[in-house]
Amino acid sequence: MSDRHPHDHRPHGHPHDHRPHGSPGPRHRLAHRLAHLLTPHSHETAEKLDPALESSARGMRALWVSLAVLGATALAQAAVVAVSGSVALLGDTVHNAADALTAVPLGIAFVLGRRAATRRFTYGYGRAEDLAGLVIVLTIAASAAFAGWAAVGRLLEPRPVAQVPAVALAALLGFAGNEWVARYRIRVGREIGSAALVADGLHARTDGFTSLAVLLGAGGSALGWHLADPIVGLAITAAIVLVLRDAAREVFRRVLDAVDPALVDRAERAVRAVPGVRGVGELRLRWIGHRLRAELAVVVDGEATLRQAHAIAVEAEHALLHAVPRLTAALVHADPAPAPGEADPHLPLAHHAVA
Repeated sequence: MSDRHPHDHRPHGHPHDHRPHGSPGPRHRLAHRLAHLLTPHSHETAEKLDPALESSARGMRALWVSLAVLGATALAQAAVVAVSGSVALLGDTVHNAADALTAVPLGIAFVLGRRAATRRFTYGYGRAEDLAGLVIVLTIAASAAFAGWAAVGRLLEPRPVAQVPAVALAALLGFAGNEWVARYRIRVGREIGSAALVADGLHARTDGFTSLAVLLGAGGSALGWHLADPIVGLAITAAIVLVLRDAAREVFRRVLDAVDPALVDRAERAVRAVPGVRGVGELRLRWIGHRLRAELAVVVDGEATLRQAHAIAVEAEHALLHAVPRLTAALVHADPAPAPGEADPHLPLAHHAVA
């Protein structure tokens, strides 16, 4: 016996709103009215935004704001490159432009994530975010390679930096723009559970460090030490590699369905507290985009009726939805408590077990 319907809690008569952030404010209601005009919708949700749709909308907003800020930063730096001829600043400008363009794969992933599940993609398209995260990791790796290549090239052929004050100002602008975008992306990504958006924020932070390298290199060049720029560039390349390691670890864990063990413990505690649950068997959590799904088995009284066992399963699922952040659905299977002399009811499945 299992509870197989995704949530939406209306089939069980639960009037609860499980959104962790409470009722939508005036701005959210305005966004809902606009979405009501521009997208397919259902009147069953009345005045409330679906949490998954709202989180995707926040992700999209974060991407477009980031694209605008970094695009403006890159354009301003390009103007300084044109008058100064700074190769280091040119590299930083290209780096910032590339970072702005990482909004494209994430934007595509968020749009795909809103599509309904199909007979072929029965879990929907949320995993597109994980693919976008891989693209971003590759972009960070390419950025590190480019920064290292530029630093080595300047080390082999040192040259003075012209228009040092303008280059220094552009470098500060690049750092400020990237750090603001990094904080914004990381904050929103963690709030909506998007590893890809967090990785993109870490990427923006590496770009800010690259801008600081340009600033320090220009300062050293102004003092007559032409090797300052390439040496600092190599140090920043090492920093980018460290950030790449952290971002890659987070994204690859998500691709391999890793979850925080504390979430598993929290889910088990919530289910064990449900009346009628005698034990918790196998429990699995997995991310699909920035939303969680759960599968678990609960042990109930072997003499319980089918309706009673189903009611316990529903309450277990209900408890999970309250206890685990960003959980949108759970599949709960009820196992009868073993009786003396009774054969294992799962024995017919034994020969399918993986050795």
